[in-house]
Amino acid sequence: MPSDYAATALYAPDGSVADVRLTVAGKVRHLAGRGGAAAEGGRALAAAAAAGPGCLPVFVGAGLGAGIAAVRGAGYAPVFVLDRETAIDAATGLRARFADDPAVRFCDDPDPLAAAARAADAARSAGFARLCPIVHPAYPRLDPGWYAGATAGIARYEALRQQLGYRRFTAESHRVLILRRPYFLYREIEAALTRLGVPFLTLDMGQGERGESATVEALLAAVARFRPDFALTVNHLGLDRQGRLAGLLADIGLPLASWFVDSPRLVLHDYAGLATAGTMLFSYDADAAAEMRELGYAHTAWLPLATDTGRFTRRDPTPGHPWQADVSFVGASMVSQAAEALERLAHVPALAAALPEAAAAFAASPEKSARRFLAAHPACGPAYAALDGAEDRLDAEKALTWEATRLVRHACVAGLLPFAPLIAGDAAWDTVLSKAGPGWRRIAPLDYYDELPQFYPQSAVSLNTTSLQMKGAVNQRVFDVPACGGFVLTDAREQLGALFDVGGECAVYDHPEAIGDMVRHYLAHPAERARLTGAARQRILAEHTYDKRLNTLLCAMKKAFGD
Repeated sequence: MPSDYAATALYAPDGSVADVRLTVAGKVRHLAGRGGAAAEGGRALAAAAAAGPGCLPVFVGAGLGAGIAAVRGAGYAPVFVLDRETAIDAATGLRARFADDPAVRFCDDPDPLAAAARAADAARSAGFARLCPIVHPAYPRLDPGWYAGATAGIARYEALRQQLGYRRFTAESHRVLILRRPYFLYREIEAALTRLGVPFLTLDMGQGERGESATVEALLAAVARFRPDFALTVNHLGLDRQGRLAGLLADIGLPLASWFVDSPRLVLHDYAGLATAGTMLFSYDADAAAEMRELGYAHTAWLPLATDTGRFTRRDPTPGHPWQADVSFVGASMVSQAAEALERLAHVPALAAALPEAAAAFAASPEKSARRFLAAHPACGPAYAALDGAEDRLDAEKALTWEATRLVRHACVAGLLPFAPLIAGDAAWDTVLSKAGPGWRRIAPLDYYDELPQFYPQSAVSLNTTSLQMKGAVNQRVFDVPACGGFVLTDAREQLGALFDVGGECAVYDHPEAIGDMVRHYLAHPAERARLTGAARQRILAEHTYDKRLNTLLCAMKKAFGD
């Protein structure tokens, strides 16, 4: 319980407060102690010097203010004062004295841990700086519970700081903290790390608000307990738009790897201004590197997709299986995606009206950037430039991209119709192909993990057409289909040649009109299909597995952020 006491100022000849007499239960004590104000200032400077450069002084009890003035004079800032003694302050006038100095922050919350937390939050924001507690011996006697609680709060922060302050990348095998949300690639990452023998801890980032207090506390606890070398996420999932978690990782010095398997521009729009020196972005699209650097990310790398050979294993076709077909296509019709994207531009009718025609031109254009294409397009450019904000501009880019993808995808599938294709996709295909006549079949979308590895080997030819959000990159199918023994006919992509021997390991069409003749050729030449598939599979097993990709990522993170 706090003590009842009286505080009386004792003045020096010059009129300054030289001491405060404390009368507690009939006993007299003195605030100044031996050596007075000069000794108080000297003790504070000595404590701060011992704590080291960059520490934040925390006074547990203001005393005569000489210590506060000394550390401020030495350049320390901010300075926290945990003190709730109104009687002593009335005698010293310290709050009024330091009222004009924003670097001196008095904390008198009823909860002592809350008062200590204000200092701890500031230290954390300063890169997890060390707190330097300077405890005045008179104060714990006046209110033992409050000042003991405040001191314990500071000690708790310091213990956490020491737990988080370990050196990274010192062991031969790295330790990875995975920031997990339900999405493609997390299973592959965890399986690959397991096969590589790399220790990892998965932290479920949930589905709700990110950056909330519970998430922050869980992240700090995981880092303190597991001591990872870096954190890993996919598409920045698990991070919050306000940057609280990105800032926290930067504060504790934990590097972050973010592997983008969708357009970085379409994703990073939500995280503008969150580039930190400790973040490295990996993209499946080599063309994204320049734009990622423009957004302030100093560390970027190309990391293509791959296959999980533990899941996509070689299989023979199953006689009489309902999925058997000469040719097949797996993919969305893009009807709803394109329509929804165009609907978001309904408030800009001129742009919405011009976009479908522009999308056809974008599909045929060598320009890879939807942003640059729209800005230069005669019909769309003025309306695009006049859009109010980044959100509207991004909607326009998405509408262009999805509509262009829809047009190309429908043209490619049309090339399969003479061969009675099996299409695994959404119900909108029934409308798209309503006039195609009999022969073709549709089944519902397949589960990537449980069904596609069985589906691909049932077709003599699997058609692949890549989304136009990745005009130069390759998608998952060029790895998955050959890995499980299937033959894939894929569209020409600039980055494909860096991954395969085009013509020797994969069959490529340059435009939708070529698909029919190529399908007819490969159906008539099964030995050639088998040769290409075998060569592609050999290359995939040697170079394009997720084990290889994760090993590349691990080495890149150590090179960028290791000692």
